[in-house]
Amino acid sequence: MSERRPPALDLPWGPEPDGLDQPYWDGLRAGELRLQRCGRCREWIWGPQWICGNCYTFDPGWEPVEPSGVVYSWSRSHYPFITELAHRVPYTTVLVALPDAGDRRVLGILLGDGTDQVRIGDHVIGEFELEEGATWPLLRWRRSARSGDRA
Repeated sequence: MSERRPPALDLPWGPEPDGLDQPYWDGLRAGELRLQRCGRCREWIWGPQWICGNCYTFDPGWEPVEPSGVVYSWSRSHYPFITELAHRVPYTTVLVALPDAGDRRVLGILLGDGTDQVRIGDHVIGEFELEEGATWPLLRWRRSARSGDRA
């Protein structure tokens, strides 16, 4: 039985109509992770905002960030809550702290079979993946060799 995938327009990811997060998605398409950073106080901002919550300056800029971090938290899904990820069940969602971005935390799916042993504090590296039929790539995470195999 072949798997039916929704057309690209029905996939639930991509830029919002207001354009606020467009630079993030353009960055993923260019193979880089971009987060907002205030040009005045240099505070990192995530998720995207129109104004810096620290110094209240409008129009924060976008800067590339090394897609490398540490697992802050994780959750394993055994039920396809997100229809588009049904083919990946079980899958593991990780919340990754990015040291190069003031430890801002970014969510993503951990690459692997979904049963990999992941631990808080594991080092992960971001990869950019374009799902079949998708217009926009997604940031995925892979455990790095620095994590080691802990028992």
